[in-house]
Amino acid sequence: MSADRDTNITHIIKSMSKRLLGFIKKRVASPEDAEDILQDVFYQFAGSTEPINQASSWLFKVATNKITDSYRKKKLPLADDIFTSSSTEEDSFDWKEILLQTDTNPETEYLRNIFWDELQLALNELPAEQRDVFIEHEMNGVSFKDIEAATGVSVATLISRKRYAVLHLRERLQILKDELLNY
Repeated sequence: MSADRDTNITHIIKSMSKRLLGFIKKRVASPEDAEDILQDVFYQFAGSTEPINQASSWLFKVATNKITDSYRKKKLPLADDIFTSSSTEEDSFDWKEILLQTDTNPETEYLRNIFWDELQLALNELPAEQRDVFIEHEMNGVSFKDIEAATGVSVATLISRKRYAVLHLRERLQILKDELLNY
């Protein structure tokens, strides 16, 4: 049974590698990052003890999760814009201090998780057009010109959609900040 499983894993990896790598490359900054993520996905696939019915769907879902994780570790979307604080010295709370710290402790890890969960919820509240342009431009690093070429939507419209997304995200994250400060 183990030989059949190994053969099946090898077959799936060979058949999905190029397609999955292309998917990942479109969403990360460098080919090296894409290859690292692909390796992590296949490592998780080979080590999975649970039966996987739809290997293709499972691989793309895991790849998407790994891409999101890599953004969480490396890049903070609109950090200067979303986290600009107009607060006084007394109630100052700097997201960047918490999210970009290299040392981790349970408290900062907890706050990071809260932030990313809230950001995801806030993104899900946006209309699809605003959410998509924000994710493509800020998180995937795709230029407005490239988005325009892919979608046929003018750069001016894309910038406007992103602006509305940023305003919404700023408001939502301000609510979280206020809750944390008044806890």
